[in-house]
Amino acid sequence: MRERPGILRGRIAAAVAALLISQAVPASPPAEPPLLAQAVESGTLPPMSDRLPQVPLVMDASMNNLNPGRYGGKMRMLMGKEKDIRRMVVFGYSRLVGFTADLELAADILHSFEIREGREFVFRLRKGHRWSDGHPFTSDDFRFYWEDVVNNEELFPFGPPKSLRVDGDLPVVEFPDDWTVVYRWSRPNPHFLVELASPRPLFIYMPRHYLESFHPRYADREALDEQARSRGSRNWSGYFLKKARQYKLTNPDLPSLQPWINTTRPPAERYLFRRNPYFHRADENGLQLPYIDEVQINIVSSSLIPAKTGAGESDLQGHYLRLDNFTFLKEGEKRNGYDVLLWKALNGAHKALYPNFNSRDGQWRSLVRDVRFRRALSLAVNRHEINQVIYYGLANESGNTVLPSCPLYDDRMQAWSRFDLEEANALLDALGLDVRNQRGIRLMPDGRPLEIIVHTAGESTEETDILELVHDSWLKAGIKVYTKPSQREVFRDRIFSGETMMSVWSGLENGMPTPEISPGELAPTRQDQYHWPRWGQYHETGGKAGEEPDIESARELLGLYREWSGTTDPVRRKEIWQRMLEIYCDEVYNIGIVNAVPQPIVVSSRLRNVPKEGLYAWFPTSYFGIYHPDTFWFDE
Repeated sequence: MRERPGILRGRIAAAVAALLISQAVPASPPAEPPLLAQAVESGTLPPMSDRLPQVPLVMDASMNNLNPGRYGGKMRMLMGKEKDIRRMVVFGYSRLVGFTADLELAADILHSFEIREGREFVFRLRKGHRWSDGHPFTSDDFRFYWEDVVNNEELFPFGPPKSLRVDGDLPVVEFPDDWTVVYRWSRPNPHFLVELASPRPLFIYMPRHYLESFHPRYADREALDEQARSRGSRNWSGYFLKKARQYKLTNPDLPSLQPWINTTRPPAERYLFRRNPYFHRADENGLQLPYIDEVQINIVSSSLIPAKTGAGESDLQGHYLRLDNFTFLKEGEKRNGYDVLLWKALNGAHKALYPNFNSRDGQWRSLVRDVRFRRALSLAVNRHEINQVIYYGLANESGNTVLPSCPLYDDRMQAWSRFDLEEANALLDALGLDVRNQRGIRLMPDGRPLEIIVHTAGESTEETDILELVHDSWLKAGIKVYTKPSQREVFRDRIFSGETMMSVWSGLENGMPTPEISPGELAPTRQDQYHWPRWGQYHETGGKAGEEPDIESARELLGLYREWSGTTDPVRRKEIWQRMLEIYCDEVYNIGIVNAVPQPIVVSSRLRNVPKEGLYAWFPTSYFGIYHPDTFWFDE
């Protein structure tokens, strides 16, 4: 069978890694990280040669545009909330398979993987790979997750997560030996590897040797329940899940495969992450990664992070920084020993307006579902003015779609993104909205003035600034805008319940997709799609909640998405992507403002291997993740 390019590339990479190890590692053992040297000398920690897998993942400098580094140092970062420490899983980006800097999938924790007919996945582990506490990482950790956790009704009452189902069906999972795991579905599952590579990955393995002592199959149930209650949990299952949180990082005792391990128990204002002595990556000189010994996360008010970053209190910072902080941050560069880089945000729209197709207001709902109205709203947005006033002319004026540098991009996607008040007014007149009140505001068919309340999550003045400019241009089309901020949870609940007319949020997560990445964002597939939450909920729940889409174009998108999910033909997948983008942009389901907004990244002047240019987004880049912070190092 002919393999896909990504799979072949992964196999080549594994072969190259083995060759590099045999050729690049010097005959004498490389120096131990100073942080671990005393433990190795005393015999409490094995030497590096015994801590690395037999075939580690070699981060070759020439292939990744890296400079070989040196050990040591503490990297400081600032976070606005305690729960943000989970970003260390995002940044560390240790995955079974992960995206490369070219946004292609390759083996990482896995030694290699093979896909057969798009529905069978054969994973081969790295022999000698160990958890952070030194215990072997084997197929038994996958078996424990599958047999004892997600298929245990007390832990997962509804069974394994949706991402492990294809049309509701679960896979057959096999464990042929200690180093092989097989997942087999009856139909193709194109989402599986992407879920494993995501910022919040699908963890299909757990450290059995640690967690089985909290599981009644391996310990006394009554004793576990008593222990759980004494720790504030209702029963053993709640206690188990608290102990097993691989993403939230709230249990410092939980063994990990990430480059740094949390050593601080919450609550705290400062969290210290220390190097994983058994991390599976090495550089071309045989030095075990990460180079940096420790990462210190300081929790401060999010409003103070730009100022503290500008004062030199962070060595690597992107979160909580905005383009309007750029001038201030540049002023402190030389004085406080850092550089300000501008990476490119990857969203299809930095901010977008989402009219609610599922609003409980019948008059508004009917208006929103007429494509002429949505096109008129888009044409009445002066994107050039917003770009100049708020983004210094540095953003790309665009609707909510893929970026111009994406191979799937077509200029026709911007047909309704130009500023044309004359055509906008003509479309509104043609809709029967040609009667205005004494203030010049158009009247809806029921006589109400066309006044739109736009809800925000209240987390950024940037949204308010944008809406003020939208207000001015829409007023010229006879539409009045009001802004209503609220807390994020309230904001979401109001959208889901149909209370909102319109909301503002970021656009498509991934503005640089390939045909192999799911086009699910373009169809009503999730409740958190703010323009059609109930349609997305209907798909997510298999029709148990929400509403079935009742406009033809949305149904067509859903049908194309299902066809994409069922085919393994790369040509057909690309055709489906192109057709879905064509519908999505022509129908203007939501109104993007700009995209490719520069994201300030502050980097210590001593920190090396941070790319000068990069893509900054939750998915698929995991912010810093795909650039491998384990290869960053401090130059004395």
